[in-house]
Amino acid sequence: MGSKSKKYVYFFGGGKADGNESMKNLLGGKGANLAEMAGHPKLRLPVPPGFTITTEVCNYYYENGKKYPKELKDQMSAAMSKVEKIMGKKFGDPANPLLVSVRSGARKSMPGMMETVLNVGLTEKTIAGLVKHTGNERFAYDAYRRLIMMYSDVVMEKAAGIEPKGKGIRKILDEKLEDVKHSKGYKLDTDLTAKDLKDLVVEFKKTVKEVLGTPFPDSAEEQLMGGVGAVFASWNGKRAVEYRRIEKIPDEWGTAVTVQTMVFGNMGDDCATGVAFSRNPGNGENQFYGEYLVNAQGEDVVAGIRTPGPINDYSKNDQSKNLPTLSKIMPAIYKELDSIKTRLEAHYRDMQDIEFTIEKGKLFMLQCRIGKRNGVAAVRMAVDMYKDKFITAETAIMRVAPNQLVELLLPMIDPKAELATHPIAKGLPAGPGGAIGRVVFTSKDAVEWASRGEKVILVREETSPEDVDGMHKAQAILTSKGGMTSHAALVARGWGKCCIVGCADVEVGEDGRSFETKKGVTVKEGDWISLNGTKGLVFQGKLPLVDVDVEHNKSYTELMKLVDKARTLKVRTNADTPKDAAQAIKFGAEGIGLFRTEHMFYGEGSDKPLFLLRKMIMSKSLEERRKALDELFPYVKSDMKATVEAMKGYPVTIRLLDPPLHEFVPQSEDKLEALAKELGVDMNELNKRAESLRENNPMLGHRGVRLGVTYPEIAEMQVRAILESAAELIKEGKKAVPEIMIPVTCAKAELDHQKAIVEKVDKEVRAKFGLKKLPYMFGTMIEIPRAALQAAKMAETAEFFSFGTNDLTQMSFGFSRDDIGSFLPDYISAKILPADPFQTIDQDGVGELMRYGIEQGRSTRKDLKVGICGEHGGDPDSVKFCHRVGMNYVSCSPFRVPIARLAAAQAAVESKKKK
Repeated sequence: MGSKSKKYVYFFGGGKADGNESMKNLLGGKGANLAEMAGHPKLRLPVPPGFTITTEVCNYYYENGKKYPKELKDQMSAAMSKVEKIMGKKFGDPANPLLVSVRSGARKSMPGMMETVLNVGLTEKTIAGLVKHTGNERFAYDAYRRLIMMYSDVVMEKAAGIEPKGKGIRKILDEKLEDVKHSKGYKLDTDLTAKDLKDLVVEFKKTVKEVLGTPFPDSAEEQLMGGVGAVFASWNGKRAVEYRRIEKIPDEWGTAVTVQTMVFGNMGDDCATGVAFSRNPGNGENQFYGEYLVNAQGEDVVAGIRTPGPINDYSKNDQSKNLPTLSKIMPAIYKELDSIKTRLEAHYRDMQDIEFTIEKGKLFMLQCRIGKRNGVAAVRMAVDMYKDKFITAETAIMRVAPNQLVELLLPMIDPKAELATHPIAKGLPAGPGGAIGRVVFTSKDAVEWASRGEKVILVREETSPEDVDGMHKAQAILTSKGGMTSHAALVARGWGKCCIVGCADVEVGEDGRSFETKKGVTVKEGDWISLNGTKGLVFQGKLPLVDVDVEHNKSYTELMKLVDKARTLKVRTNADTPKDAAQAIKFGAEGIGLFRTEHMFYGEGSDKPLFLLRKMIMSKSLEERRKALDELFPYVKSDMKATVEAMKGYPVTIRLLDPPLHEFVPQSEDKLEALAKELGVDMNELNKRAESLRENNPMLGHRGVRLGVTYPEIAEMQVRAILESAAELIKEGKKAVPEIMIPVTCAKAELDHQKAIVEKVDKEVRAKFGLKKLPYMFGTMIEIPRAALQAAKMAETAEFFSFGTNDLTQMSFGFSRDDIGSFLPDYISAKILPADPFQTIDQDGVGELMRYGIEQGRSTRKDLKVGICGEHGGDPDSVKFCHRVGMNYVSCSPFRVPIARLAAAQAAVESKKKK
């Protein structure tokens, strides 16, 4: 397409639109949805007309030294003419001025992370026209002072790259406003008279020139282009970049800019502005939920400066229970809004977040988007909509982000401890679960303290988009102002973070380092508090947290039935104790993908087996070693039998001893002396033996299969424990399916060596228990690149492969997992790597090795069973990769089993769509 015909501006309004909802990549979410609401034949809602400048202009702007395509100006003028025609007003006209808002809109919602400018087009020339046409001088000057406050902050300071020396311009102007209110004894902004506002406009302009060195622009055209440039500049603002990093939104997407006719909710008591959700975003109930303010602009609702009223009785909370509802004071408009909500949800087939303004008794729709919701709500909405035949099972599965399930599994404050403790404050429950942490009062401190490993709770009067990094690092967020649609509530909901907002019982001290509650309790920086985000309660000190019982969450169990029906990839767990195994089964695990033998020597009841293991390690002769192994055998067998039994017939992959032996040598003097006494040697001899086990690079040293080759008797004892456990369970009429896994292999010959031991023991155990056959599998862990490259040969002996992705990543990259903290964050921020390869499988490198290993292995053994057992088994992107390369199962920690199940189902739905 030639540059002449390139379309950069898309008009909407008057029942028509150039774009539609499917054009999110070009028009951003906001622009695409406005076009849909305005122009779709089944909707044609009362949307103020406007136009959207595409994301392509944003990318052009950055690629061409902050310049615009030459066609843009004419296309904007043409679109503005259409808007003027519909409205019967002209932009910049002194007699009858049209005012517009300039807003951002990426293809994925980034609430509050980019800039907005309202009331653009107000100048010394046009203000008289606005007064004349509205007959409301107070309103006109209120709009003007708001424009100066926003524009000077967004365009003249931030977008111009001016770093404030001390306070920013917005803060300075805010304080001037507060000074006037204080001197006149006003409580609210709405108490200011027309004269007060006129004087403030003069004072504001004078201050802007003094502080920023340039006068406030008195040209409507200059204001418009300044606003457009500021929105594009805010795409690369600190908070937007930080939010994209957290949400994994690509930088190259860019933002669109929407220029839309202003409608005013602040022209008097027959005007209002509000935010509403077609269903409750906090718990998923199918109830219209929202907040509004009479005589206000949209920013006032989200900013949390005034307590918003509830739109209906259902939306009432402790703060707003005595305020009048919109349904009561403007019943006809509420009815119209409720009808539009129903139409929008039916149209989009999803919960809608809508922004509306009422101007002089007329309703306008300013925005609709798919509403952010927490995990509890997401699960309930998906299941309810599926049951109501609103969406298909596949859509219901795709509606819940796998990591949102974490919120349903989140610990909560122990109800018993809660009953015995009085809360010190109560606010609005904006984010579920319980949290404990030390109080910090700034985003910067939250980041700093969290980097030292401290658990922190960020306490603010209200959060702003600048706080996004600290909010992300904190365990929970507590604000004294703001409603359920405030910035803090919106962002916390998106992340599933414990959050309490509008907690008026809490007052942050002037020192900014403490808060006091209405009950007279003072909490200082660094003190511990506990939050119940589900009820909105704040407690002093550290209350214990307990796990949630998801089995009794009906929506969750119904969603997981759909999930298990859809997926083909099995999900196992990494478990080392019968307790872990039982927990994993509750979460839906279909076996154990990694049982680490060495873990039985740590934790509860491990003193005696650990002592015997150490005795075996420090033995000098084969005879000494065999004696120690015979003593150790019953402990190992008992542990393995209990775990295999707990899995109720599901397969259990048992990895033979993996760590280097020196890791088990005691450090304390008394334990070394007890060991010397048991072995009948002096301390000198014991120290010599211990020293001989030390290695320069144990990670690549005498461990895994190498121990089994050097000391076949160690491998033999473990194999005997596994097979005898299985034999005893079979004799007891129970099912046992052990899988023997040899770690750290790199050659077929190693497997052959160990297989011979297994076959010898198998024969002896069958004879001992009178069994013709003992069901077990023999396989290996693929964690060395050479093993993946030799997979065809390895599969001649191995019946299954389990990719140990932690070590495979470590050895492929040459990164030490324990030392990456000093450089990996720099690699990610400089975009040398797209993500931490220890959290998400590196599909280009490590993934290629895995793909090759699977293909080669199955070229030898068609029914080769393949899985993974590293930390990646619980990462949704990695699980989807495992599905694509044809694995049989993934294995992860018990807590992440539901997440892996959902990710596996989504992978199956996605591949079905592609076919």
